[in-house]
Amino acid sequence: MPLRVACQMDPIERIDIRGDSTFAILLEAQRRGHDLFYYTPPDLSLHGDRLQACGHTLEVDDRIGAHYRLSDPRVENLADRDVVLLRQDPPFDMAYITTTHLLERIHPRTLVVNDPAQVRNAPEKIFVLDFLDLMPPTIVTRSLDDVQAFRREMGDIIIKPLYGNGGAAIFRIGKDDSNVGSLVELFQTVFREPFIVQQFRPEVKEGDKRIILVDGEFAGAINRVPQAGETRSNLHVGGTAKPTKLTPREEEICARLGPELKKRGLLFTGIDVIGPYLTEINVTSPTGIRQVKAFGGADIAALIWDAIERKRDAA
Repeated sequence: MPLRVACQMDPIERIDIRGDSTFAILLEAQRRGHDLFYYTPPDLSLHGDRLQACGHTLEVDDRIGAHYRLSDPRVENLADRDVVLLRQDPPFDMAYITTTHLLERIHPRTLVVNDPAQVRNAPEKIFVLDFLDLMPPTIVTRSLDDVQAFRREMGDIIIKPLYGNGGAAIFRIGKDDSNVGSLVELFQTVFREPFIVQQFRPEVKEGDKRIILVDGEFAGAINRVPQAGETRSNLHVGGTAKPTKLTPREEEICARLGPELKKRGLLFTGIDVIGPYLTEINVTSPTGIRQVKAFGGADIAALIWDAIERKRDAA
């Protein structure tokens, strides 16, 4: 049965449809005959007990430069929708957190994917700390003394913002690098939060795997290989997607995480693995599903809609 679907996302005119997972999900929704209503986060508002959004009917087309059409501008009561896709990209700041509070007012009567309370409670570099035994050695701190002691113990380290995304502001600091003090001072100035410090894993030269889980089950994976001379493997900063298969260790990681993701209503998630180590659990706006399909893997957008439709039928 066709569903009435709203999508809260970043401005659709700015996305790169060649690799955008939200666009793939919208294409599959349209193929199934679901009605699409599009709006951006600033257009969400609460009027008494009515959560509403100012947006448009959306049609999508898999053509670069002509990938969307908007019509019928209007204000809609989101409680009248069957599904809301929470798909804006980080930064995971107070504006983002506020949208989760607002959307929580209609969930689960209107199914919000992913569950907004659980998105709020599972920041991507904090939720993963529930699985420390699967991670490389990691600390969360604002202290230069902590960072220096950790580097003495580990040698090469990585420093990254607690709420960053897309590979932004990730630094490798070697055991003899004299810039550690200046870098920590910069982080202390720019960010009010603590930051993540991790052991550098040389396996990243062989790639950083993005593994997709749908409703707690493995759905597909790609290997993101960094450019020569670059530590970061994110596709946004020049990493190259390669086909891959899971190792027994990665199967173990999926088996550990899957039940918890399912229990939390985190229907579409992407986990990152370097060598034998889990590094992040992405719950806000994971990417990679178009690349998985392009390499002959599963149609993850279809798997996502299968899971959404099962949940709606069971409601």
